[in-house]
Amino acid sequence: METRQDMDTSNWTTWDHRTVAYAQFVLRFRWWVIGVSLLAAIAAAAGAYGGIEFSTNYRVFFSKENPQLLAFEAVQNVYTKNDNLLFVLAPADGQVFSNDTLAAVEQLTEAAWRLPYAIRVDSLSNFQHTYAQADDLVVEDLVTGAAELSAEQLAAIRDVALNEPFLRNQLVSDRAHVTGINVTLQFPEESSAEVPAAVAAARALAGQVESDHPGLDVRLAGVAMLNNAFVEASLDDQKTLVPIMYLGIVVMMMLLLRSGAATAGAVIVVSLSIVTAMGMAGWLGIVLSPPSASAPVIITTLAVADSVHILVTMLIGMQRGANKHDALVESMRVNMQPVFLTSLTTVIGFLSMNFSDAPPFRDLGNITAMGVVAAFFYSVLLLPAVMAVLPVHPRKAVHSGTKLMEKLADWVIEHRKRLLVVCTLVALVLLSFVPTMKLDDQFLEYFSERIEFRRDSEFTVENLTGLYQVHFSVSADGPEGIADPVYLEALDGFASWYRSQPGVAHVATFSDTMKRLNMNMHGDDRSWYRLPGERPLAAQYLLLYEMSLPFGLDLNNTINIDKSAVKVTVTFGHMTTNEMLEKVAAGERWLENNAPDYMRAQGVGTGVMFAHISARNIRSMLAGTVFAMLLISASLIIAFRSFRLGMLSMIPNFIPAGIAFGIWAITVGTVNVAVSIVAGMTLGIIVDDTVHFMSKYLRGRRERHSNGADAVRYAFSTVGMALVVTSIMLVAGFLILAQSSFAGNAVAGKLSAMTIAAALVADFFLFAPLLVIGDRWLGLDDQPPGP
Repeated sequence: METRQDMDTSNWTTWDHRTVAYAQFVLRFRWWVIGVSLLAAIAAAAGAYGGIEFSTNYRVFFSKENPQLLAFEAVQNVYTKNDNLLFVLAPADGQVFSNDTLAAVEQLTEAAWRLPYAIRVDSLSNFQHTYAQADDLVVEDLVTGAAELSAEQLAAIRDVALNEPFLRNQLVSDRAHVTGINVTLQFPEESSAEVPAAVAAARALAGQVESDHPGLDVRLAGVAMLNNAFVEASLDDQKTLVPIMYLGIVVMMMLLLRSGAATAGAVIVVSLSIVTAMGMAGWLGIVLSPPSASAPVIITTLAVADSVHILVTMLIGMQRGANKHDALVESMRVNMQPVFLTSLTTVIGFLSMNFSDAPPFRDLGNITAMGVVAAFFYSVLLLPAVMAVLPVHPRKAVHSGTKLMEKLADWVIEHRKRLLVVCTLVALVLLSFVPTMKLDDQFLEYFSERIEFRRDSEFTVENLTGLYQVHFSVSADGPEGIADPVYLEALDGFASWYRSQPGVAHVATFSDTMKRLNMNMHGDDRSWYRLPGERPLAAQYLLLYEMSLPFGLDLNNTINIDKSAVKVTVTFGHMTTNEMLEKVAAGERWLENNAPDYMRAQGVGTGVMFAHISARNIRSMLAGTVFAMLLISASLIIAFRSFRLGMLSMIPNFIPAGIAFGIWAITVGTVNVAVSIVAGMTLGIIVDDTVHFMSKYLRGRRERHSNGADAVRYAFSTVGMALVVTSIMLVAGFLILAQSSFAGNAVAGKLSAMTIAAALVADFFLFAPLLVIGDRWLGLDDQPPGP
């Protein structure tokens, strides 16, 4: 390699001269640069000290304007808020109606009232059983003194429970082998410690009951456990993925660069980039969730890319005879512009995630963008200073890789037309499969089986009841209208219709209570298990029943204050989100077609909200991705001073995401909310390869006055190996993210890894042939060297 004094600088641009002056300044004052950089990192990192919290509310996934969230909260404001803990008791002998199991139910029910934030407990033992005694209506707990009950009494309790619609398939399985205790919680939402405190107390109680009743397995499900699972998934990723990522960086850098000093420099850049980004997140008050908690892994992969380009060029220069100082200066000269451009386009891509309807993805985009900006400054400021201090002894690995790239360039140029045809056809075929993908966002499957919530919830669905609840607030014709026989008949018909639908695990409706009371008031004659035929009679039954209920077990969770509406809750078992939305829409149509106009209602619930999240985010992110495409295209056109070249570069930048989605459509077929962010997130990343390749191609054309084919050879020889190294790093990083406990991160990681791999292939085997074939069309011979 030529020394700086021997170089022909006549074709250098103003940017080149300024970059060289900048690099010399950094190397001259390297200790000051290192000190100032470390102080800046410490100042930023201070924001993370006690300033970052993990969200403990699934509502964090929904913006304040989300219509499904607003509808759900409107129903919750009328009835009791239904954040809950569900204890699921599974006796080893498969017999719920035994003395020991029912005693455990009694014990747990009584203790559950003392859990933090508990306002209601429903179980077999405190179910308000009603029966007639002479002319009186008796309302009492279904189970009392379970340990002393006789076989006849146990059989009677079993008969009542399995014939009670409220209990069957909600708090006791139809096989009577599993039972549940539902605890309603009301969080003041003043601290992120509320949910973990409630969950910790619940787990301690479950452990105590298991200890007191050997052979009894107690599991936990419910919304509170869902909220806590988000925290556990985030912490699990922090404990596993980040260390693996760091280890992977060290191993891969050592294998690919064969330089301990270069590896150390890259690790320093990565570490400070993460510290800076997370510290800034703390200063900005960003609350972490599973998507945003994955930012350190993504920042790690991106920060390495900037460092690798600078380090590889430096090592190649030293292997060719340059001293370390000159090799660093030259590396900065040829890499400053592409590193700046790639950082800019990456930031644009991640900032486009602010178009997302889900705040956690906005946070992920913003934190990562801050990390990318930090990585750029550390790479072009701190890294050269550190490398100037550390002893560097390059080996032949990088040089041999350069020779391999030169051979690859010759092969690509020789077969350029064939490669162009084959790559185009493959891309078109894979793109044709993209429309076949289906959306499926079941919140239970957001978590890997490593998370206890996922395992316990699947057990609950398979053995007791479903977890996806949809609520309908069905209005009556004015105050006290719920006692109207016409209303009750329509309400009961609605519940009966849903019970006949496949996939429905349970339906809770007020009309069942009225039928039971009517039977009780007729001497418990089963033939009277039907709705009262007169409004005054129904109102009288309801009043008598309400006056008999104990404190904490009233009907406020199903009936509004002025008795003008009733909440019907439909619980679904395993089904896709599209199937759930179809069932909800069908229920709404049933009310429109079979009930009075005033009874029309909208189905709301956590499952409905998550079922809509993918479609909403895809629509919002489509605008964000288009916006990012326009900005990135404009940036490249301006940077390379060629409209044609800027537009040509979009081909290898837009195709890779489509290829990845096509492969995913063939191999998997379904996607969750993560797909809505992958295109925008990876767009800025995959542009990096194109920018670096095109930058070196233009240097070959403008500085070396090479023809198109030789300029492509020059690009392969100077940056080809670095592109392979960075792509391997990025793919490895996102494959590590694919091991996340949170399915959204896992899917995003897999799709991103596929997209980045496809981008490298597109740049080498599609973009390079295009540059050779379209060299004359680009009109670069008539352009001046640069400003």
